[in-house]
Amino acid sequence: MSDPVETEPLDLPQPRPARQGFLPIHTNAFDRVFIAVIVFVAINLLWMRFLEASIPLTVGTVLSVILGAFIVARG
Repeated sequence: MSDPVETEPLDLPQPRPARQGFLPIHTNAFDRVFIAVIVFVAINLLWMRFLEASIPLTVGTVLSVILGAFIVARG
């Protein structure tokens, strides 16, 4: 007669808690990058239409990149 085999409990990965960002929807990294790109394009188009005569487009691009990085990191 054989002895019953003792089994060790498996170390299954625990589900991570849901990420809480400031965006009102559940997002993954790709979603946040996509939203950042759309915001980048929108800011640059609006900048060229209304502000480029007085403020260079480089300023708008820098602000868009900073906002995009914030959206990807915290969104």
